[in-house]
Amino acid sequence: MKWFLPPHARWQVLAPLFLLGALGLGGCVGSPGPVGNASVPQPVAPVALESYLGTWYEMARYEAPFQKGCEAVTAEYSTRPDGKIEVVNTCREGSVDGKFRRSTGKAKIVEGSDGAKLKVSFFGPFYGDYWILDRGEPDRSGQYSWSIVGEPSGRFLWILTRQPKPGAALRARLETRVKEMGYDWSLVRPTQH
Repeated sequence: MKWFLPPHARWQVLAPLFLLGALGLGGCVGSPGPVGNASVPQPVAPVALESYLGTWYEMARYEAPFQKGCEAVTAEYSTRPDGKIEVVNTCREGSVDGKFRRSTGKAKIVEGSDGAKLKVSFFGPFYGDYWILDRGEPDRSGQYSWSIVGEPSGRFLWILTRQPKPGAALRARLETRVKEMGYDWSLVRPTQH
């Protein structure tokens, strides 16, 4: 095949094709798990940002490729000077004593969602859905005591509490609530702390 473009121009034509090919192959690797809820509900209550900020401990989740094997999972939310929310996720690989991992991202509240839907990014301009489907009432300190988080595909689910090891009554209540919302409890993986 004879090229009619100079060498530097050839790369400008080929680079986007290589990128598209790589993105296509990337879609085949690390795909999310099964759909645990084919009819994800809309959030049931407004969320006041100041009551959601602070540290959360993951009680349980649907296993996600980006969290595979993570234990002692935490998420910390704080406000940034630009009005967005800083998100700091941490975990220990393989066990509660495993290698420490930390990931920092940003989030923004979706307009018209009463604070219950966010867009979260850990990589450049790419944002994913983060829906606070249900939450506890504010405690004496003004913070929500628990949160059930999902997204529209039904493949991801996180159950968060303010304590690393919530009591049996709260765990049972959250299991019941997750099932009432249509999630398959057999796909839920408890998180060790």
